[in-house]
Amino acid sequence: MLEFSHKPVMLEECMQGLSLKDGGVWFDGTIGGGGHSYEILSRTSPNGKLIATDLDDEAIAAASKRLQPFANRFSIYKSNYKDFESVFNQAGVDKIDGALLDFGISSHQIDDEDRGFTYRQADAPLDMRMNQSAYLTAEMVVNTYLEEDLARIIKTYGEETFAKQIARNIVKYRETKSLKTAGELSEIIKNSIPAKFRFGAPCERKTFQALRIEVNGELDGLYDLVLKLTRRLKKGGRIAILTFHSLEDRIVKEAFKYMESPCTCPGNFPVCVCGKKPEVKIITKKPITATDEELKDNSRSKCAKLRIAEKI
Repeated sequence: MLEFSHKPVMLEECMQGLSLKDGGVWFDGTIGGGGHSYEILSRTSPNGKLIATDLDDEAIAAASKRLQPFANRFSIYKSNYKDFESVFNQAGVDKIDGALLDFGISSHQIDDEDRGFTYRQADAPLDMRMNQSAYLTAEMVVNTYLEEDLARIIKTYGEETFAKQIARNIVKYRETKSLKTAGELSEIIKNSIPAKFRFGAPCERKTFQALRIEVNGELDGLYDLVLKLTRRLKKGGRIAILTFHSLEDRIVKEAFKYMESPCTCPGNFPVCVCGKKPEVKIITKKPITATDEELKDNSRSKCAKLRIAEKI
């Protein structure tokens, strides 16, 4: 088993965006290796408290070890960040001073061959579960889903132009043999995409991304989660969200925009009847992206976008 390691993306930008201060209660919904959480606790010393969640047992163990210098100031729960309300109830917390969500997959999960997240390791099993006690795996998806469902997932979550061809060839392959490894799936994907479109980024990336999203239900309820979590901020509290593909970013952008908007009545209404008031001020009119220096040091920051909103 690999030692858990993960370099936090846009660390300083996230910390500045949260507008950290001494004390307070802070939430890290995707603690990973604890890099962001370590800085939150460091910069809210001596009385700041942290509540964190993650589904990955290895991440929780690594973060717990890393955060030991702040013993008694943090609590980590094995839970989906979307279930934050239950976690807050367990922690006896109502309102928080700030929240951070990092939707990126950790370096450790990518590099650990047993997890099956990457197409770069041919013998890796098709697993892709963030929570390894969960039922659904990528192997189950590619071997049991109907062709039309596979095509829909690959098209929607991977934004893959050749989704139908890939789905058709997956189904054809499994007629004689079940798919077991990342290498088998990679070959099917490559053979489904015309040669002239295989240049640039690895052609497997989009399909592997789509399967990971499906296995972990990453987009399910995400819009409502952003609304509900933001509403648990104290006045002046901030939420910072790191996304890594356009679907996530679009959902976060639309949720923030809705919360910032006043009246939502149709334009032809003479007076407002909805009574809606702005709930946040969007701090990032355009998303923050990684600096050139960080891109050189951490290639996995390439697709990252950071959006920040402040409760009013």
